[in-house]
Amino acid sequence: MEDFKQYAALAAKGDTEAFSRLYEMVYKDLYHIALYCLRNTHDACDAVSDTVIDAFSSIGKLKSPEAFKNWILKILYSKIKRKQKEYINCNNATEEEINESKDFNFDSAELKEALDTLDNESKIILSLSVLEGYSSKEIAEICGIRASTVRSRLTRIKQKLRAELFVSV
Repeated sequence: MEDFKQYAALAAKGDTEAFSRLYEMVYKDLYHIALYCLRNTHDACDAVSDTVIDAFSSIGKLKSPEAFKNWILKILYSKIKRKQKEYINCNNATEEEINESKDFNFDSAELKEALDTLDNESKIILSLSVLEGYSSKEIAEICGIRASTVRSRLTRIKQKLRAELFVSV
């Protein structure tokens, strides 16, 4: 796997090619998280585009090159939160829009319905944990909350999903 630290250090010094490499390494993750949380392909693309623009313009402020991925996810998190505030109903994506991404789809209607019952912040925390494999400490840094809060929220989210999925069985 290519080294984030090396490319982030070069990008911070103004190397646009290095920033391009960083983007290549994270764009799918950014898009999947945005699509999962926003449920609309256009809004997900907008959030990712805004994130990349902000990251590119402020990469020189990155204090620790090894923290690039967490840093760009923090930016994405704020863009997603802003988009969610723009509209009340975040379930207005059609099934066709959600399935446009070949790497990301729901195989289970029951799972999709259970995930739709989660609030926006829970969706973000769950996606960072389950889809991206972040630790509670990393999620806490991205979301600006305590790691213990992340762990308790994840426990409650999983219990809620378990109850939703196994009640219908």
